[in-house]
Amino acid sequence: MLGERIRGRSRRWRGIALVELAVVGVLVAGVAVAVGLAGDDDPEPTASAAASPDPIDLPGLPDSTAPVLVPGRPGETARQVPSNEYTPRPAATYNAADVRFVTMMIPHHEQALVMARLAPERAGNQQIALIADRILAAQGPEIKALESWLAAKGLTRDTAGDQHGHDMAGMQSAEALKALENARGADFDKRFVDMMTNHHQGAITMAEQAQTLGVDPIVNESATSVALEQAVEIQRMKEALAG
Repeated sequence: MLGERIRGRSRRWRGIALVELAVVGVLVAGVAVAVGLAGDDDPEPTASAAASPDPIDLPGLPDSTAPVLVPGRPGETARQVPSNEYTPRPAATYNAADVRFVTMMIPHHEQALVMARLAPERAGNQQIALIADRILAAQGPEIKALESWLAAKGLTRDTAGDQHGHDMAGMQSAEALKALENARGADFDKRFVDMMTNHHQGAITMAEQAQTLGVDPIVNESATSVALEQAVEIQRMKEALAG
């Protein structure tokens, strides 16, 4: 009797165990299917997919062979060249306005030195003599700097052609210079201030033209210095003459 109970219980446990094993098998199979489905979302790249894609022709991008219109020289017509064969000209480092300022300012400064050298022996006002000394000290080195600029460009002071006195604003006539040379004391002081003021104003005019039309940064700096310094000297000369 006892043996039959034991055998009955054993059969029931085996049945329960078989059912549990079946359930576990179903669960494992489901997990495998789920993993497989997830892997299908990100498949391994094929050889064709891994290869570099063909370039995309996007609208609006420039064509390397599209023609570029190149202006001709004066009197010549423009011409077209493929853009991949076109080399733009480098930007100019200086232009005719720069050369004109430098080649004209050199003789302009030289005339200022001629007038300034007359002051020590002729001026009646000591302040006028001191201003003349400052002109000598400033414009002599400026002439050398301007000549160095020309030399660096392979130019000379005659590059812009023969510059006559009436072409340069503020230049004084030979007759006015002779009268200044013959003057003494208060007469010299007044003539000197009048002539040098007019001379400086001419230099300021040329400097402003160079600032507007020139492209060279060194010339622009020189022109700016001339305009500022000579405007200050005009005021000093007027104050010195007024006493």
